[in-house]
Amino acid sequence: MSAGTAQHARRAPAKGRRSRPGSTVPAGRRSGKGTRRGTWTPWLYLAPALVVLGGLLVYPIYQLGLISFLEYTQAQVSGGAPTTFQGFANYAELFGDSEFWNVAVATLLFAAVCVVSTLAVGCALAVLLTRVRAIPRLALMLAALGAWATPAITGSTVWVFLFDPDFGPVNKVLVWFGLSGFEDYSWTYDRYSAFALVLFEVVWCSFPFVMVTVYAGIRAIPTEVLEAAALDGASTWRIWRTVMAPMLRPILVVVTIQSIIWDFKVFTQIYVMTNGGGIAGQNMVLNVYAYQKAFASSQYSLGSAIGVVMLLILLAVTLVYLRLLRRQGEEL
Repeated sequence: MSAGTAQHARRAPAKGRRSRPGSTVPAGRRSGKGTRRGTWTPWLYLAPALVVLGGLLVYPIYQLGLISFLEYTQAQVSGGAPTTFQGFANYAELFGDSEFWNVAVATLLFAAVCVVSTLAVGCALAVLLTRVRAIPRLALMLAALGAWATPAITGSTVWVFLFDPDFGPVNKVLVWFGLSGFEDYSWTYDRYSAFALVLFEVVWCSFPFVMVTVYAGIRAIPTEVLEAAALDGASTWRIWRTVMAPMLRPILVVVTIQSIIWDFKVFTQIYVMTNGGGIAGQNMVLNVYAYQKAFASSQYSLGSAIGVVMLLILLAVTLVYLRLLRRQGEEL
């Protein structure tokens, strides 16, 4: 065999090896560019929405936080005095005010009661919708959606009229049933009755969202599961607690977080129904307190500081709630 033939024979296996499937460039190196492109593709689709959110959400929060670190009163707004950087002086003044802590505690308790009541009423009516016939179900849905669509200021005005001490029908009906103590009774005079009145209105305008959302989730549960639980002798409450609630947990997470955010930021109902926070501010909540500081007292920096504190409280409550669910093994 000549030298040229032997050299060609030695090269042939190498050429054959290069032509085998999978023996070319490694897969990671070959698909690296495509992988990077696929990683950025979702962000490209989300870019328009992120730009809009940045303009509508991030920038206002930035301005809120910036003003909270400045001395910004009516003098600075009108240009009569320069704006100066105060650091954490506004927060120190806020945290040193006993009224702020009283309002914060009242806001947390009131929001907690509103959230629990809204979830209880909404979930109970969602289960009821699955038990009634088509016509009562349609009537209940229309009534609930009507309450949901009513503007907060309109609903608050109607509720104030219903519980009016002189002309309200609620007091007249209670007196007709023999409860003479409610004759000319003012629901907004006492602190707790005023909070209860606002609670009724908040639940009335909030439960339809919970009801509709949970009802849609119940309809998605296989009927075989519910029928099997009923055949085993489980009561309605036990079916809800052991069957429906675990399967509806992702939906309940959403409606709970939404309710926390909405009820913690209640403003219109308190402001309208208690005439700006009640007698001597006894029904003040943080949103109304921030409004009073910013616009009634022209202390815009303190009002902004209250807004930042509210934002941090909402983030903390939401994160703690999600963390507790993760500890229970729920996938969110």
